[in-house]
Amino acid sequence: MPKIKTHRGAAKRFRVTGSGKIKRSRAYKKHILTKKSANRKRRLVQPDLVSTADSARVHRMLPYG
Repeated sequence: MPKIKTHRGAAKRFRVTGSGKIKRSRAYKKHILTKKSANRKRRLVQPDLVSTADSARVHRMLPYG
């Protein structure tokens, strides 16, 4: 069998944790930050996990992750 290509866009956006869950970064932290509270901006910096509904799709894009 040939090797499976990794989806390069997904590889730049997601990381697989040691337990096999998929870590992602949060949106809304790039610009228009003046109207967002400091508490909200601090929460947006923290990584989050991909939902279980989407994790199978992301795992297919990251075959060796």
